[in-house]
Amino acid sequence: MRGWVGLSRAAGFPHVLPNRTGFYNPGPVHTLPRTTPTPARYCGTGTEPYRVIHNREQRCFTVSLRSGAGVVDSAVLKYRYSTDRHVHLLSTAVPESFRGKGVASHLAKAAMDFVVEEGLKATVSCWYIQKYVEENPGCGYEAHIED
Repeated sequence: MRGWVGLSRAAGFPHVLPNRTGFYNPGPVHTLPRTTPTPARYCGTGTEPYRVIHNREQRCFTVSLRSGAGVVDSAVLKYRYSTDRHVHLLSTAVPESFRGKGVASHLAKAAMDFVVEEGLKATVSCWYIQKYVEENPGCGYEAHIED
């Protein structure tokens, strides 16, 4: 249909149809208020695009980080196997200049998703991973945690 724009009236936007002359009249311009992105509450990792690498041989999750000066550093979450079906999540280390930017949450999410996907049980020694699990109850991580 000519002149159709895929916006709905329910969203507060009028339908755009051609006027008598065949030209489109979009009507008044609607702008949305600017908002600051916020991290997702459950299973979320924030808005920064950090790529987590799982190194199974080294038993760690890493994120390579670049500072403004081009210096490359890494954030690391280390674990070890206690048995073939149980892991011990040991520690999370993030360079000071990247703390508070969601890097540790990406690492914690990747580690906990690994535990869930592999059907493992986990003991958590790292305070940050404990906090992450408590703050994300909707992800089902608690069922995989053992004291």
